[in-house]
Amino acid sequence: MGKKSRVKTQKSGSGSTSAGSPKEMLNLISELLQKCSSPSPSPGKEWEEYVQIRSLVEKIRKKQKGFSVTFKGSREDFFPELLAWALENGASTDGFEISYFPEEGFGLKATKPIKAEELFLWVPRKMLMTVESAKNSVLGPLYSQDRILQAMGNITLAFHLLCERADPNSFWLPYIKTLPNEYDTPLYFEEEEVQYLQSTQAIHDVFSQYKNTARQYAYFYKVIQTHPNASKLPLKDSFTYDDYRWAVSSVMTRQNQIPTEDGNRVTLALIPLWDMCNHTNGLITTGYNLEDDRCECVALQDYKADEQIYIFYGTRSNAEFVIHNGFFFDNNSHDRVKIKLGVSKSERLYAMKAEVLARAGIPSSSIFALHCSEPPISAQLLAFLRVFCMSEDELREYLVGAHVVDKVFTLGNAEFPISWENEIKLWTFLETRAALLLKTYKTTTEEDKSLLEKPDLSFHSKVAIKLRLAEKEILEKVVACGKAKREYFQKQLEEGVPLPKYEESNISLIENSGSESKLPIILRKLEGEEIGEEELKMTEVLSDMNTNGDVHVNGNSKQFNGTSAEDEKILNVEENAQTTEVKETAEEVIMCNKQQS
Repeated sequence: MGKKSRVKTQKSGSGSTSAGSPKEMLNLISELLQKCSSPSPSPGKEWEEYVQIRSLVEKIRKKQKGFSVTFKGSREDFFPELLAWALENGASTDGFEISYFPEEGFGLKATKPIKAEELFLWVPRKMLMTVESAKNSVLGPLYSQDRILQAMGNITLAFHLLCERADPNSFWLPYIKTLPNEYDTPLYFEEEEVQYLQSTQAIHDVFSQYKNTARQYAYFYKVIQTHPNASKLPLKDSFTYDDYRWAVSSVMTRQNQIPTEDGNRVTLALIPLWDMCNHTNGLITTGYNLEDDRCECVALQDYKADEQIYIFYGTRSNAEFVIHNGFFFDNNSHDRVKIKLGVSKSERLYAMKAEVLARAGIPSSSIFALHCSEPPISAQLLAFLRVFCMSEDELREYLVGAHVVDKVFTLGNAEFPISWENEIKLWTFLETRAALLLKTYKTTTEEDKSLLEKPDLSFHSKVAIKLRLAEKEILEKVVACGKAKREYFQKQLEEGVPLPKYEESNISLIENSGSESKLPIILRKLEGEEIGEEELKMTEVLSDMNTNGDVHVNGNSKQFNGTSAEDEKILNVEENAQTTEVKETAEEVIMCNKQQS
């Protein structure tokens, strides 16, 4: 079951000037900005950099303690106000209530029977917090001048949330008061809890998430203090790191993309009430009704009264759930680990292999997924491995002669092997590679299971250990599958079993992308996004800052991507299967009606 909000509740207060002298704080901010804008550390030095950045952040947090805007009362005290506000503004509130569940925290509970595919929840556009509503708010003047806000809607939404939270007359206050005060994403992990993520594929994204958040905060702290268009923001006298971490996390765990009013574009949005739903396996059941201009959700299954109502967040791996949502989903049928593979350019047959792969629409170097399901590899990865392991004669058959196009389209079809020798080679390679990746972990599966039995283990520590255990179990499954396949095809070869013949009608096209990529509208998350042409590189934007630390916001600002994981080169794979680092990357294309978190 999905979980977003095992959190403390918000208390009351108001903004005021941060502790310590302005000069002292600016010096710390400048030091943090410089540290976070330095080149990526060399391999093996990432933890050292993380600790250094964290040390600076903790110094800043200590000086800012007690200066964040909060609310009186517990979070649940405001749920009646949220429901009343929703009803007043045209949202559905009948048939469910907000309730607490021990495993997931707060969620929606049915108050009457609801049938599968029955429309039970809708939220009109005017209730949504969007990039468009941000542009029309007090944030508008700064937005019109700051290219970072203009290019990165997630950051705009975070600042929109902060500004509205500080306004006692905000239209969205009934919603904002019900948001968690803290989250369970790695941004909230203690240092020793992050240690449990060492050696996992997620650790690099965790480092990047922390570094980028700190860098963004330092940059915008200076913007708020120096930019004339920021003078009227309610953040001028109180903009703490904890404030920004909270806003970023609220957006990261809740944002979705919806169509704009004209339906020609998509925009980022926070969807009140609906974002209370927790996750389970299933299908997408939420969409946007442009005719009625509202977000609509139908029931994933039949629900009896007093049962929790779930929705499906999408085909996310547990690494994505942990990093971007703050929970581990135990029965995740879409869990996977990523593996970087590439044909070495120094290989004698590189040109031939690259050409066959190109004809199949597959890059010669890419990141593939190893799945928890059967089979553990996709048609695309099978096709890549077949080409990767081809002999010169086999490659020639896919490059010249009759029916080469048809033959290329069978590369990803498990029913039609190229040769028994080729199958033996590719499964041996995969078995060896997965076994090598398992050796990069510092603990065994048994040790992780034993650790999870400790009664004093923190929630974050359990999540981290569960994640690395799940990664290892997938790799172990791949090793076992590779061994079984290798032995099976070896037996076929030894017994002289003829290769299966295919007819043109049996041709199975290669799956060049996930099923979600065929869908028309994209939802994106705050972290893990690939660099888009419109995004700005924070490290280069810093070149627009003058020697006094002022920020020049103008048409010359460079591009930065303040939220994506750091770029890494695809490591070429030699045929001796040398160990290479594996890094989780987030899926980019998902359904328009999927909740991000």
